[in-house]
Amino acid sequence: MTLIVSAPRFEHHREALGIGEREPRLSWTITGAPTGWEQQVARIEIDRDGETVGYELASNAQILVAWPAGGLRSREIAQVRVSVRGNDGAWSTPSDWATVEAGLLEPSDWTAGPVGAIWNENPMTDTRRPSLVRRDFAVRPGLVHARLYATAHGLYEAEINGRRVGDDVLSPGWTVYRERLRYYTYDVTSHLVEGANAIGAWLGDGWYRGRLGWRGGFRNLFGDDLSFLAQLELVYADGSTDVVATDTSWRAAPGPILSSSLYDGETYDAREERHGWSAPGYDDDGWERVQLRRRDRATLVAPTAPPVRVVQDVAPVDVLTTPSGRRILDFGQNLVGVVRLQGTGAAGATVTLRTAEVLQDGELYTRPLRDAQSTDRYTFAGRPEGERWEPRFTFHGFRYAEVDGWPGDIDADAAAGAFTARVLHTDLERTGWFASSDPLLDRLHENIVWGMRGNFVDVPTDCPQRDERLGWTGDIQVFAPTASYLYDSSGMLTGWLRDLAVEQLPDGTVPWFVPVIPADTMWTPQRPGAAWGDAATVVPWTLYERFGDTGVLRDQYDSARRWVDLLTDIAGPSRLWNTGYQLGDWLDPAAPPQDPADARTDRYLVATAYFAHSTRLVARMAEVLGHADDAARYAALADEIAAAFRGAYVGEDGVMTSDAQTAYALALRFELLPVSQRADASRRLAELVRQEGNRIATGFVGTPLVTDALSANGQLDAAYDLLLERECPSWLYQVTMGATTVWERWDSMLPDGTVNPGSMTSFNHYALGAVADWMHRVVAGLAPADPGYARIRFAPRPGGGLTSASARHRTPYGPASISWEIANGELRVEVEVPVGATAVLDLPGTDVEDIGHGRHSRAVALTAEAALA
Repeated sequence: MTLIVSAPRFEHHREALGIGEREPRLSWTITGAPTGWEQQVARIEIDRDGETVGYELASNAQILVAWPAGGLRSREIAQVRVSVRGNDGAWSTPSDWATVEAGLLEPSDWTAGPVGAIWNENPMTDTRRPSLVRRDFAVRPGLVHARLYATAHGLYEAEINGRRVGDDVLSPGWTVYRERLRYYTYDVTSHLVEGANAIGAWLGDGWYRGRLGWRGGFRNLFGDDLSFLAQLELVYADGSTDVVATDTSWRAAPGPILSSSLYDGETYDAREERHGWSAPGYDDDGWERVQLRRRDRATLVAPTAPPVRVVQDVAPVDVLTTPSGRRILDFGQNLVGVVRLQGTGAAGATVTLRTAEVLQDGELYTRPLRDAQSTDRYTFAGRPEGERWEPRFTFHGFRYAEVDGWPGDIDADAAAGAFTARVLHTDLERTGWFASSDPLLDRLHENIVWGMRGNFVDVPTDCPQRDERLGWTGDIQVFAPTASYLYDSSGMLTGWLRDLAVEQLPDGTVPWFVPVIPADTMWTPQRPGAAWGDAATVVPWTLYERFGDTGVLRDQYDSARRWVDLLTDIAGPSRLWNTGYQLGDWLDPAAPPQDPADARTDRYLVATAYFAHSTRLVARMAEVLGHADDAARYAALADEIAAAFRGAYVGEDGVMTSDAQTAYALALRFELLPVSQRADASRRLAELVRQEGNRIATGFVGTPLVTDALSANGQLDAAYDLLLERECPSWLYQVTMGATTVWERWDSMLPDGTVNPGSMTSFNHYALGAVADWMHRVVAGLAPADPGYARIRFAPRPGGGLTSASARHRTPYGPASISWEIANGELRVEVEVPVGATAVLDLPGTDVEDIGHGRHSRAVALTAEAALA
């Protein structure tokens, strides 16, 4: 075998263009190493300005290795490659060179300011017409390369010489704009020609000034202007630079987008298009001069994750005619994006597309959208060669699209050519897969994947379709482990956590959703709430566990600590968090449709359990970071809270005051019970599962914990019974009802096919899909044993009648996988361990075995006793 070292990666970037880190940490993978080989030395070569310097590190580290040289300067481009020497004494062939380029790292690097139209608009309506902005410029001979640094108050899409720049959508995304406005860097060298050139941008309201929030929502939350901020830098062979920056020399005019709203959709009149507007030589004499807006340049930040992109096209699978005679496209999958249309129509003819997730009584059912209109309109210009259009500055959550005003028939064949669903989400790298012998279980897993895709649209949202789409802290707190397996979400969640810390109140309160927007009195003013505020501790710790990133712990430690210190003040000497507003086990299926917090488990039991859990996590963070005094203090505090929890909520007979599944799941998973009580608690939990006929009896808090609480404490059969139940409420009930994503409520659709009457009813929420993490770790048997999968635990626990299962995960060290099948009374297992990692193989009925990198096969007799071990 030949040892191969991958080109290094920088921080958590999928593309290292315009990064914001001066000293980006490096990671690489190794393949082809012989059995027993271990890295002992790494040589990192860095080429800067044509001079290559090598750095040797006597270490086996290959994940997030510290940058060994001086920090990058703004705009600096460096080439990096890695070679390694193992315990055999031989050096590998160097990796391929990888390129990293710094963005604009200093506020003084910026000369541009935000520019936009100055005509009067009604600031309180959603019908404000977005503008186009443009200017001409010249390129001198000898151009070497060109970079465009761009952002906006609102959303933008840039063009140079009539050609779109980049393939990102909904940029610059949604951050806490007053503190952190993200910009993107584009290599636009190939867009330019010597001589006359032009640059321009489309603008849209987006999150910045568009309508946000439910019950009518709010507008202009971050500003009332619509402005483009861009700096085009042209670098020549003689070392000189020209800068084309947004300033008062730019001009603006209304574009063909008549209105644009994230919730309500986009209206576009192709007759209003200004042909050639972003090309040189265009006559813009009738355009108005722009107004220069204010922006603190210190708030401009480089991204930590890829942008949102269109990642897949989906054709309609059917065309339906409703009882009222309307025509509806069925795309076969609940997805997030927009519909692209293509066809020929008379000038002035308008086609209207309304989208929704479900049908009821054969008609498009829009009540779950609440006040979101989710409607796009396109007016044809009448071009005989045909026209193609898709909205730029909106997105919808939908499976069905009702079409009105289409010029011509819409049968199945015609629809496939005329309409395409364009799936969009943050362009994260897929890293995790699962399969089993049960097709319904596999469909559940696929639904969870689609639910994550649809809700990772720049921020981790609750749902993608109604008038909300907010970064709810509780949802990502429970789903972060699953998200970190399915996709490389490290960079995206790292950026979101920075916004969480910015939005955290001075007293330590973590908001219900990040970024924060105004809301009704249920959510305003911001109040500390268990499970939601605990995102400040749980999400950073999850990223550390799954990606081995101590940096995120360092960056978020103060935020996490302040959250726990606040709870300590609230609880006082009692160590019980038993006051204040709490959501508890939100959406317990026994809760009334209009009161989802009315769960079977005492909400203050939930709050105190999470208080203990977060305190324990802060103690562990402190230990990792070397804060010994903090580690000891918070560990002692966690012990005190656990003791107070037992005294308040656990009887002498072990029965809890809330004799409910979530209560026992919390007590077991958060290690709040002594060893002597765990067996009784798990037995009682299994009894409660059986009493419910194996149907779900947990909400947002209990659902991610209940299967682990059972399987880790000798009740594996009950965990499988719960997972594989098909009656309502259950995971597989949704699948049998035709779900293609995970629902917000266990019964978002009732068994008779009607939609749950609750006003809060979504068919695309990922929170209840957090069970996938258990499927990966326990059903298939692949989990990190040490942070970043430096040590992997292979511990499959077959059950539920499954005859096979598999999991594959692209760890920071490379691919790890496990597959197992049951045949002839044997459990046959194959695992793969990446180079640089080690593993433990823990099979039922056998001793735990340490294994090294490579592929390993085992077969063990699978007795009933072994299966329960």
